[in-house]
Amino acid sequence: MSDNKMKSRWWVVLGAILIQLCLGAIYAWSVYTPYLTKAPYEFSATQTQVIFSVGLATFALVMIFAGRMLTRISPRLIAALGGIVLGIGYILAAFVGTSFIGLVITIGLLGGAGIGLAYVVPIAVGVKWFPDKKGMLTGLAVAGFGFGATIWVKLAGGWGNVPSDSLTILPAFEGLIKMLKTADGQIGTVFLAYGVIYAIVVLLGSVWMVNPPPGYKPAGWEPSAPSPGKARASGLVDLTSTEMLQTPQFYALWLMFTCGAMTGLMVIGCIALFGIDALGSMGTEEAVAKNISDTAMGVFFALANGLGRIGWGMISDKIGRKASLFLMLGSQGVIMFLFYQMGFQPWLFYLGATLIGFNFGGNFALFPAATADFFGSKNVGLNYAWVFTSYGVGGIVGPILGGYFKGLAKGAEPSAWLPPFVIAGIACLVAAVLALLLKPPRHIEG
Repeated sequence: MSDNKMKSRWWVVLGAILIQLCLGAIYAWSVYTPYLTKAPYEFSATQTQVIFSVGLATFALVMIFAGRMLTRISPRLIAALGGIVLGIGYILAAFVGTSFIGLVITIGLLGGAGIGLAYVVPIAVGVKWFPDKKGMLTGLAVAGFGFGATIWVKLAGGWGNVPSDSLTILPAFEGLIKMLKTADGQIGTVFLAYGVIYAIVVLLGSVWMVNPPPGYKPAGWEPSAPSPGKARASGLVDLTSTEMLQTPQFYALWLMFTCGAMTGLMVIGCIALFGIDALGSMGTEEAVAKNISDTAMGVFFALANGLGRIGWGMISDKIGRKASLFLMLGSQGVIMFLFYQMGFQPWLFYLGATLIGFNFGGNFALFPAATADFFGSKNVGLNYAWVFTSYGVGGIVGPILGGYFKGLAKGAEPSAWLPPFVIAGIACLVAAVLALLLKPPRHIEG
């Protein structure tokens, strides 16, 4: 293969990052929750997490349909469709006012569906271009998803505070900004701006979502010879989804991913409220506590989330997927036992958010790579979509679990957050044990 063609595969990585930067919009949800629990919304903590959870569950379920579509439709078209649906969801959210159901439909269902359509495309296309570096590729392909939260959290306040008189060159837009700010106190402005941006950037990234030619191999790379009877575990033989669903390895990966996703998504959904409660109990003013919480999520967690996808992917290429899954899930469990106490001091709060974010990001590099290792690269789009349904379950259980215990508390009592953190810690340790027991599919061993 020529040098030009070798270089071309890196355009797939660029397109993947652009797409995932926008799909990471869902991880910025915590920046909205403190506003949604106050006038004019007056949502309960559980309601704010229901919107988030519906988005996560829809994301995971739609991924299955997107995976099936990849066998018949151009990946470029599927990614573009995802960007359009995501953008429309956020744009419409700007006009539903303070309606809880309206936000469930626009942000949860439409936004989640757009993410689900586009998310699997860079992974499915990327592992075909990078069979020599699956861990690194899956990490890079989804790194933008984690980094995106940093951008959208930090920009949210800026868009909400755009002065209308600075937009006199666009009179129609000026009137729209005024209307939205009057309706919901600036959040509608953010949704509108973000919806337009998401649609445009995902459409741009979709340009490079093209499969390699049949039989493609990177120059100088040859697949390693499998151990006797373990061809499928090395990715040299491809399982269909029907075959994969008959293996215990699928269910082990599914349960492990559920535990890892539940933990990280709980923290994403509640970190702002937890930080305000914990720091407030130490005498920190609410505005200061909110700023610290936003920084913990929008800088420390989000950046570590992106770096964790790259870092754990590269680590797993060196030490193996099994060892990496054990270390990632085991350390996450330990941190969750400590996170409650860490929340009362800003620097420890930042440290906890960083560690949790780094490990959470690793899920999205290790599980798609493990799916390709065990079940092959040919059908990884649909196969990983099935594995990824665990993310939807984790997205329902984790945030709502946190919101439920918060709802039981009186006022800003921070101890409400201890039970869900302990439950998440136990779940991650169980998942780490499963990682130790993980073996290639038994039915193919000779």
